Amino acid sequence: MRRLLPALALGLTMAVGSVQAQTTLTIATGGTGGVYYPIGGGLGEMIGRHIDGYTGVAEVTGASVENMGLVFREDSDMALALADTVLAAYQGSGPFEGRQLDSIRAIGSIYPNAVQLVTLSNSGITSLDDLVGKRVSVGAPGSGTEVNAQALLEANGISYSDFSPQRLNFNETADALRDGDIDAGFWSVGPPTSSIMSLATARSIRVIELTDEQIANAIDVEPVFAPYDMPEGTYEGVGPIRTIGIPNVLVINEAMDEELAYQITRILFEHVDELRAIHPSANSTTIPFSLGATPIPLHPGALRYYEETGASIPDRLRE
Repeated sequence: MRRLLPALALGLTMAVGSVQAQTTLTIATGGTGGVYYPIGGGLGEMIGRHIDGYTGVAEVTGASVENMGLVFREDSDMALALADTVLAAYQGSGPFEGRQLDSIRAIGSIYPNAVQLVTLSNSGITSLDDLVGKRVSVGAPGSGTEVNAQALLEANGISYSDFSPQRLNFNETADALRDGDIDAGFWSVGPPTSSIMSLATARSIRVIELTDEQIANAIDVEPVFAPYDMPEGTYEGVGPIRTIGIPNVLVINEAMDEELAYQITRILFEHVDELRAIHPSANSTTIPFSLGATPIPLHPGALRYYEETGASIPDRLRE
């Protein structure tokens, strides 16, 4: 028994040490009513299951613009953000004018967002031009939704001075529409998203379709935009809708350990079914989509994984 006690004590010390050795990686996402949060949470769970010594946890944030600052300052280990915001941060343009975040690097693009302009069926709003004089949520401050909404509107001759802009997150936008406090709201998110789904069960909604000219105008201003066809039945009572789409990128800091970045990239694609079980947006999570849609250079660890798969890697993704 005297021999057993020290052995047991040593075993307990080793067990506690192994628990303490777990490193938690933080993943900056967005609001709980969007897709970033469940995707980030799913990725965190995958890290805990498949990378020894690490766990992951999703953080609620103001989304894309804020997330770039969090990764740049290394206050978050990873972040999800819209491709135009990621590119602007890397180049020091747009909302990052004068503060280039040149240490951010990509793991890859995960899925495309759709810019969704939602109103109630009885609002009388049937086109982008009908927003003039109305109360419109353009997304949370520092979010990719606001960046996308402003680019789309300005490309088509509409400025914030033409309507009453409200800066609300996804859940707040849905609640305000339901209660009649606003007339329309923008989401830039992978459909279907829970906040719009909940709104559609409480009220009859309309998603505004964009014209070919409006889409072309937006692409002229922001080349990472692309036409996006949202299928019928995405939301209750809503038919097929044509709008614009934009990729979502998983971003890290160049300071991340190369082997860790490699392992995160590996599990993202080799265990992608686990992410698809959490949200259908991850059906787009493929190596070809990622390499075709990512706007900034890859982290060396991510690059190593893609090279091992034999994929053709665009020159723009190399340092």
